[in-house]
Amino acid sequence: MDAYSYIANAHGDYIDQLYQTYKNDPEAVDFGWRKFFEGFDFSQQYPDGDLPQATGEGVLTQAASTNDAGQVRAVDTVSADKETQVRNLIYAFRSRGHLVAKTNPVRERKDRKALLSLSDFGLSDADLDTPFKNGEVIGLGTEAKLRDILAALQKVYTRTIGFEYMYIRDPQILDWFREKVEKDSLSFNPSIDYKKRILSKLNEAVVFENFLHTKFLGQKRFSLEGGETTIPALDAIIQRGAELGVEEVVIGMAHRGRLNVLANIMGKTYEQIFSEFEGTAVPDLTMGDGDVKYHMGYSSQVDAAGRTVNLKLAPNPSHLEAVNPVVEGFVRAKLDHGYANDYTKMLPILIHGDAALAGQGIGFEVTQMSQLEGYKTGGTIHFVINNQVGFTTDFEDARSSIYSTDLAKIIDAPVIHVNGDDPEAVVFAVRLATEYRQQFHTDIFIDMVCYRRHGHNESDEPKFTQPTLYNIISKHQNPREVYNATLVQRGDVDAELAQQMDKEFRDTLQARLDLVKQKPLPYNYQALENEWRSLRRSKPEDFEQSPETGISEEVVAKVGKALTTLPEGFRPLKQIEKLLEERKKMFFETRVLNWAAGELLAYGSLLAEKHIVRVSGQDVQRGTFSHRHAVLHDAETSAPYNSLNYIGEGQEKLNIYNSLLSEYGVLGFEFGYAMANPTALVVWEAQFGDFANGAQTMIDQFIVSSESKWQRMNGVVMLLPHGYEGQGPEHSNARPERFLQLAAENNIIVANMTTPANFFHALRRQLMWEFRKPLVVMSPKSMLRHPLCVSPVEEFTSGNFREVLGDVYADDKKVKRVLLCSGKVYFDLLEEQQKSERKDIAIVRLEQLHPFPKKQLDAELAKYPKAKVYWVQEEPENMGYWNYLLRFMRRELEDVISRKPSASPATGYNKVHIKEQKELVARAFDKPREEVADSIIKETAAKAQKTD
Repeated sequence: MDAYSYIANAHGDYIDQLYQTYKNDPEAVDFGWRKFFEGFDFSQQYPDGDLPQATGEGVLTQAASTNDAGQVRAVDTVSADKETQVRNLIYAFRSRGHLVAKTNPVRERKDRKALLSLSDFGLSDADLDTPFKNGEVIGLGTEAKLRDILAALQKVYTRTIGFEYMYIRDPQILDWFREKVEKDSLSFNPSIDYKKRILSKLNEAVVFENFLHTKFLGQKRFSLEGGETTIPALDAIIQRGAELGVEEVVIGMAHRGRLNVLANIMGKTYEQIFSEFEGTAVPDLTMGDGDVKYHMGYSSQVDAAGRTVNLKLAPNPSHLEAVNPVVEGFVRAKLDHGYANDYTKMLPILIHGDAALAGQGIGFEVTQMSQLEGYKTGGTIHFVINNQVGFTTDFEDARSSIYSTDLAKIIDAPVIHVNGDDPEAVVFAVRLATEYRQQFHTDIFIDMVCYRRHGHNESDEPKFTQPTLYNIISKHQNPREVYNATLVQRGDVDAELAQQMDKEFRDTLQARLDLVKQKPLPYNYQALENEWRSLRRSKPEDFEQSPETGISEEVVAKVGKALTTLPEGFRPLKQIEKLLEERKKMFFETRVLNWAAGELLAYGSLLAEKHIVRVSGQDVQRGTFSHRHAVLHDAETSAPYNSLNYIGEGQEKLNIYNSLLSEYGVLGFEFGYAMANPTALVVWEAQFGDFANGAQTMIDQFIVSSESKWQRMNGVVMLLPHGYEGQGPEHSNARPERFLQLAAENNIIVANMTTPANFFHALRRQLMWEFRKPLVVMSPKSMLRHPLCVSPVEEFTSGNFREVLGDVYADDKKVKRVLLCSGKVYFDLLEEQQKSERKDIAIVRLEQLHPFPKKQLDAELAKYPKAKVYWVQEEPENMGYWNYLLRFMRRELEDVISRKPSASPATGYNKVHIKEQKELVARAFDKPREEVADSIIKETAAKAQKTD
């Protein structure tokens, strides 16, 4: 095999795959490989004359790594050998040409050991004028000289564009992309008018930055200078997208270049942006505190390719990449509601910084979501503004991978690396990306290598950390000047036209500085936007009584029938048969529903009212605690059956998806979905409540603050299983104190409910209100099967959500102590109250913590004017609700009864848990621990051990 050591330059797995394809159908591989495999089969039949070949030898069984490869030497025994060498040279350029492409506008690229010299393939200059049949592989015919083959490869793969795509495993996609790369990239030559358009968009980008730099010297604006080609790139995506059927584009990006995009892509006027810099803009702060100018979202409509295209720029926080799943969820909601899931109509664009894309884990989560049934949006165009520095950190310190885009490879997404100083190459790259996305509905990445003229912001000094690089950048012309000179030099634009456009550029800049008024783009609201406009902002009095949310008996019967009926031929597991019998008994005999039935009834009633209901999270179809069973599976075929899709004619379908093992990305997606559609009930459930820790950025930066920062309401629901049952530190506590610390100005609803009916009404209230609020529920675990955690059907067919539930056992006149609590601890207190017949102690439940139901609670406590009020919680004193309660009841509360302050949420030992729980109940009833009724406590802990 020494004679075949050059094969080490090829990708062994790829060759193996091709060989298997050849064995199945020789015509399925191209000419060069077909001949190669014919020769290989021949050599296997007659290796070394008549000698049998040793096992494990042969071309396809050799390692394909260049590491530790033997000495590469020329092989000149037969012409077929050199044909193979040329074929591998072509393959190598396709695979590794991007490593030497001239994509960096300001410095030489690092040596990435591309191994593309002739000598790396056993070829030499002596072979340059030899014709090779493999020229046919790249369209040069069967008599192409090696010289011409090499020149063509260098022209395609090593100019200012580098293509990464040979890892694509779908042959159809691979062939399509290769055809575009090797033919269209060479023939791409925009018309003079299009070149003028590119120059015009560059002019706009540069004018804007000059305007702000002159007018607001030293103010933070996170300029696009060095990456101005972003503007003609986005313009080209929108134009090409419109030609291919796109009607709406949603953009997510961080702050770098955002103001430029707002002005020159979204059509926001300089006057509006100017007033935000000056602070003279008067936002409507009745709804919140506002945000800095480079975080705000915007909507507009532009004309592109003779069509009207809706553009949306999502609002974002400073947390880089956090907006990505929000954009995807927003797009999915619009696809579900307005575009009949026609992916060609909507296009998501995510604009990344190189350091953030490489460093932030959310990029991986969103990429993994891209092809999943519950989350796909028909492909995203990822555009990386690669300025080679993250704040002050060099790219060598910012990632281990060669490229910031290497995560694209996990989903076989092609990557186009392109020099930001070559606008025509950038435009070709993004047009190709748009065509690819519209053709295959999968993601694609453009890595535009450019630079950042200033520091991280305009008052920062980059020479502190990158003096050499910034000495180069300070002398480097901007992309407009570079392109202008190129056009004149090539004769594409004569000097006179160049001067004319330059004068227009200067005149435009002066007009902006003189504050000449611009005419804002017209805008027509879309259907879902009108739904939002029909809503209003909440008022304090809205929370004094919840709206009526009951449903008719007829709807209860229809949903009950759907939940207890299976299609003919469906073979359920025995446990499911039992479950269906229990459901039927609840709905049609005892007419008392448990938690799961109440939840499914809420979903079913909304579906019957033609509302979209979307539920996602880890294991939500069955439920972490095997309680929901919204989707049943045939015992023999595993075929799914979604019962709530069969309630009645004209209903909506239940969209319930088991998510990937992600919290940050999935919760962000659901927030985006709810942000787009106010008529949908959107629910995210954590496997256990404290799993929400992984999504804290989304909670802090979007869910609790979007209404205040961006004047954007949102009705997303979070279900966080919470309760102390002896399951240890990680499965007991959903950290309600964190949400309550974030709760102010009626921004979110925080609830911990104890009846299925109240949960039902809380879910329906989300869509019955004339406004939208996020709902955070400390949802149950042991209560799912607690015999007392049930509600009669009558509580579903009338009434509303009850923020406070009073005591129905105590004697009002005898009550000396009131135990105020929330959630599952109520049932431990109730057992003791009734077993010890304590009618002198009342238990009052706060079902909603925020907005604090003061009026409702005062009315309940007024029944016990002489009683002392204690707050009881099973969480440690420094967690849970105690500190929040002090904001509202500092004078009314006597003390707190809880676990001791603790660094960890709960003990990991079951016996210690039972002891602590009994002590807590004993203190609440002012009696020794040994006398406390503990059957419920022990039973709950025993069951919890089985479900952990």
